[in-house]
Amino acid sequence: MKEEKIKPDLNGAAETMLQSFYARAQYSLQHRNKFYDAKAVEIVEKIDYDFSNASKDAAMSSGVIARTLVFDELVKDFIDKNPDCTVVNIACGLDTRAYRMDNGRITWYNLDLPETIAVRDQIYQEKGRISAIGASVLDPNWVLKVTARGKMLFIVEGLSMYLSADEVSRMLGIIRDNFDNAYVLLECISPMWVSKQGVEKSIEKTGATFKWGANSFDELGDIAKGFKKVKDDNILRGMRKITPILALVDWLPITKKITQKILIFEKETQ
Repeated sequence: MKEEKIKPDLNGAAETMLQSFYARAQYSLQHRNKFYDAKAVEIVEKIDYDFSNASKDAAMSSGVIARTLVFDELVKDFIDKNPDCTVVNIACGLDTRAYRMDNGRITWYNLDLPETIAVRDQIYQEKGRISAIGASVLDPNWVLKVTARGKMLFIVEGLSMYLSADEVSRMLGIIRDNFDNAYVLLECISPMWVSKQGVEKSIEKTGATFKWGANSFDELGDIAKGFKKVKDDNILRGMRKITPILALVDWLPITKKITQKILIFEKETQ
């Protein structure tokens, strides 16, 4: 009997997670891939969705793969240093990083909107050390479901550009006010891309719109009140792994300015 495919009912920013998921699956099938996302490869065939726009969007795909490579490196480094930590993966979509990073000791929460988690639950059925929370990150009640504490890592990948500055501030405020030892990896787009979002056609077709961006932690100002900078990072080394020839130009100030940033910061101690 043929297995019935999953039909996700998503739109806007929530739908973009399908584009990212597809990009990781397709990259994994390439001959010289730098990571292999086995779950993405397996599951993309189980989803009833038209991925044709994503398959043609090289800009979106390259950005997703580059940031995946860098985020994997940063997350692995944190877990290696804090093997019993708790990770909250905000706007997780169908992300499979928990399974690539699992050391058998971490506690990992995948957090996203209820409609997204409803799709995720049909596929992963997560429980135990790796589990899912269906809630908006702007609803402070989600923190009540994070029962494992200690050293905390918050991953914010592929989300902040769809939020307003006020919403980013609220999200970070919820983390700051409810968790000690909070360490944050926040992906941001350069502000110049907010008005040029049509570059990523597959994202544009979902109806999602870019609203906000930042180039550095210092640019966050009061948005990150109560946090202190660890370092400003970006996805350039991920881009170099995909396209080595970019090493010829990635040292240019303009290249560093326009590329996606990963701002790394932690809660200030009292």
